[in-house]
Amino acid sequence: MRGQVVKLDRGYPLVRCETGDLVRCEHATALVKGAYSRAVIGDFVDVSIPEGHDKGIIEDIEPRSREFVRKDPTERALPQVLAANFDRVLVAQPLADVNLKRLERELVLAHETGAAVTVVLTKADLAESERQVDAVRDAVAAIAGDVGVLVVSSADPESVEAVRELICADTTAVLIGKSGVGKSSLVNLLVGEELLETGDVREGDGKGRHTTVSREIVDLPGGGRIVDMPGVRGLGLWDAEAGIGAAFPDIEDAATRCRFRDCRHEDEPGCAVRAAVEAGEIAPERFASYQDLRREAREVEARREEARRARGEKASTRRPSRTSSNARSARAGRGGSRSGGAHGRGRKSR
Repeated sequence: MRGQVVKLDRGYPLVRCETGDLVRCEHATALVKGAYSRAVIGDFVDVSIPEGHDKGIIEDIEPRSREFVRKDPTERALPQVLAANFDRVLVAQPLADVNLKRLERELVLAHETGAAVTVVLTKADLAESERQVDAVRDAVAAIAGDVGVLVVSSADPESVEAVRELICADTTAVLIGKSGVGKSSLVNLLVGEELLETGDVREGDGKGRHTTVSREIVDLPGGGRIVDMPGVRGLGLWDAEAGIGAAFPDIEDAATRCRFRDCRHEDEPGCAVRAAVEAGEIAPERFASYQDLRREAREVEARREEARRARGEKASTRRPSRTSSNARSARAGRGGSRSGGAHGRGRKSR
């Protein structure tokens, strides 16, 4: 029987089957033996329900159309998939307390999925003035590039309409952000009722408490769906070359004019990127963030190669491109193909 994982709570996936039934499941031993293969929120799976058994068994996980991946915070060289099979990533940041450095990292991981990306500035009602709202929106837009930036306020339910329009019927959006940025409040606004628990906001800094403890797909009026996840503190890069290229298109474009194809924009002669920084065309802080993320991505790749060698596998044949056909592909794919609801069928993996 086929179904989709619609909730993950304490390691036992809740699967909505094609019959409409909700079944709490565990993984088949053959599926997870010898490899870390677990169903994540949004996965399409094959489920069997043995007679007399109180749980279903996930026998197979279908190939994913998209994945939101970070480096596993507990391991040196393993990925962690947080969600699968979606069409859009909504990056939530609190307007009155935006962390631009974190936003750059969030945008890299969001672009890496190949899905459409939108930044949502929440808690606008905590802003000191309309001038602050405009200033923050402009600062975020300067970093986000061609990514849309929307402003939402819990005090103005109509402000969420622009977000709701992005999540069309039969499409799924993933909502990411650290704890206390207002993700659950945003979902409640989208649903039109207090479906999810929200934490109290401290008067001193406007920050909320961590309230979401499970990953869950929530159905929205109009037929769209949104994945609400617990706040993610650590966002280590994994396979991030395309994401970095898509998040920093201005720097990647300048890099095409560097004298050397393998220019790292450090002290090489004829570096067009450093020339653009010196000319004021690229902000020094933005260039520093780009270099930090590229350096982290190279370090992660080195650890992956080391782990492959330790397992006796062949080293990767990938070579970093100067700019990235991958980045262009990521930008082209941001419109996204539909992930399909529980009725869309994919080919099984074996």
